[in-house]
Amino acid sequence: MNSKWVRGIFRNNDWLLFFTAITLTVIGLVSLYSTTQYSYTNFFNKQLVWLALGIVLFFIFSSIDYRFFKVHFSPIIALYLLELLGLIAVFLFGNSVRGAQSWISLGPINIEPVEPLKVILILIFAKYFFGRHVEIYRIKHIIVSGIYVFLPSVLVLLQPDIGSFLILVVIWLGITVVSGIKLKHILALVLIGCVLSVLAWSFLLLGYQKARILTFLNPYLDPYGAGYNSIQSSVAVGSGGFWGKGLGNGTQSQLGFLPEAHTDFIFSSITEEFGIVIAVVVLILFGLLFYRMMRITQKASDNFARLAAVGISIMIIFQALFNISMAIGLMPITGLTLPFVSYGGSSLLTVFLSIGILNSIYKNSTESISIGAKDLIRDGDSVG
Repeated sequence: MNSKWVRGIFRNNDWLLFFTAITLTVIGLVSLYSTTQYSYTNFFNKQLVWLALGIVLFFIFSSIDYRFFKVHFSPIIALYLLELLGLIAVFLFGNSVRGAQSWISLGPINIEPVEPLKVILILIFAKYFFGRHVEIYRIKHIIVSGIYVFLPSVLVLLQPDIGSFLILVVIWLGITVVSGIKLKHILALVLIGCVLSVLAWSFLLLGYQKARILTFLNPYLDPYGAGYNSIQSSVAVGSGGFWGKGLGNGTQSQLGFLPEAHTDFIFSSITEEFGIVIAVVVLILFGLLFYRMMRITQKASDNFARLAAVGISIMIIFQALFNISMAIGLMPITGLTLPFVSYGGSSLLTVFLSIGILNSIYKNSTESISIGAKDLIRDGDSVG
């Protein structure tokens, strides 16, 4: 193996970004061990494997110059089409868990195609708007970019997976707004969103999903039905106190009252067993992650990198906000996991791959600045 290439992998990395993500994952692993240690599912060991693979993906994508994705666009489109086929396969042959048919089994592995699709769409939008930034004011470009997200979004809603649908739409809206479109076009997007929401409510959402939304403001209207998950999550969060009940001592998560304590409601489980202190630590870590993402966005050397960094930041931070808000009763339950923290191979690999691309933007933008500074000094010396 080329030693220069190996050294390059570990040079000029955003280590704060990397170790913040690792710390969040370790907190999730501790909670996962606590809530599943007596089960036969072996979630903890599986998540360790996913973490190891995620770290490998981080360094692989960090070592790939992000401009590769800008220049070689055909493979991205091919992956997009493959993802559409994957979503169709999930709809036809996928496994159903708690009413959502979002996974497809490949031997012992369950794959959730919508997770890598998020990153693929981010790269597509970054390339599309980068190539048309001069004429971005034209509404046709908003419509064309909307088609890219519309096709998979419909398939995701049919699963039905409202949470992932929301993330896909928010990614598109976020990148579109940052790309520099006019205010009237933004208002048009909001109007389109309202119309699509009405159509989704009328024709796509199932009864239990509508009930979740209707009981959001007052879960006690249906405490043993649609409001059950929200109530149990609130009890878990409220009962943890300042220091928590201790590892393995959470009554809601250990006795099975809190559903999906290792995925959707892992933040509630963490708060119950480790208290408000660790819950605040999790929030601070996500804040630190957001800060590093914004710094990378600001230092991006071209518009493609800036739009890709914005899209990845939106994907991770908004999903975290939605999940935590859901856990503490500020949002309806949508089935979103907490990035880096919740159990799930598809999710964990996707977020580590994503921050690998962010790290590549950081490395190559930093190197571009360094080269530019050296050229400026050299030119100054020659003039002198």
